[in-house]
Amino acid sequence: MADVHPSTAPHLAAAVHGVVTRIRAAAPLVHSITNYVVMNTTANALLALGASPAMVHALEEVEDFTSISSALVVNIGTLSPLWVTAMQRAAVRANERGIPWVLDPVGAGATAYRTDTARALLALRPTILRGNASEILAVAGEAGGTKGVDSTAGSDAALDAATRVAQQHQCTVVITGAVDIATDGARVVHCGNGHPLMPRVTGLGCSLSALTGACLAVETDALHAAAAALAIAGTAGEVAAERAKGPGTLQLEMLDALYQLTPAEFAAKARLW
Repeated sequence: MADVHPSTAPHLAAAVHGVVTRIRAAAPLVHSITNYVVMNTTANALLALGASPAMVHALEEVEDFTSISSALVVNIGTLSPLWVTAMQRAAVRANERGIPWVLDPVGAGATAYRTDTARALLALRPTILRGNASEILAVAGEAGGTKGVDSTAGSDAALDAATRVAQQHQCTVVITGAVDIATDGARVVHCGNGHPLMPRVTGLGCSLSALTGACLAVETDALHAAAAALAIAGTAGEVAAERAKGPGTLQLEMLDALYQLTPAEFAAKARLW
């Protein structure tokens, strides 16, 4: 899947659907330490795709739960000291057990506490780091535009920083934007799927991180898993937008679209290069 061109999209679409098929067959347990705002949305997105969600963050059980999971997703959207400790313990346990994990540095760059937390978690070697351009730039230690948890920079502006982070931390970095980009420091994949209505619904970016965890649970190549998750979420968003009347119905239609994904939809809609 390295540096391919849009003309090969049908072949990539078939590969992506293979990931979906494996998720539905395995129903992997995805352990999500995520924020209050998106717990319900994230859990429903995982269920719709065919994975099994768990939102577990108590210090007393977080390590045990990570141990029995197929993937871990850490999302720093609503921080508190105890949750940060839980995230760190879960990440360490995941690495000890060879369990892949995703870091979503929500709002990195907005405050020092948030940025420092994201960088400390990055040092614990996530399999995939997924954020918008501003978040990736902040985690990389570079200046970037941020407005709360929203980015004011395009995904292409963060590609050089993402490449350096991927090489330094031996991970795959995903930058989301109008065109999504994923790199493992050597290979680069772009995804052109999605719809302008999607940013109007809170939690869809966080749901993408959770879906990335589900893909990682069944796909050992992290770049392939990242590309699959981008295509899955973006294609589902486009299908949902065709049926939705606005942000409220988009969220509901998104769940139905994830549940009903077919190879034909990928062949027609997935845009990976």
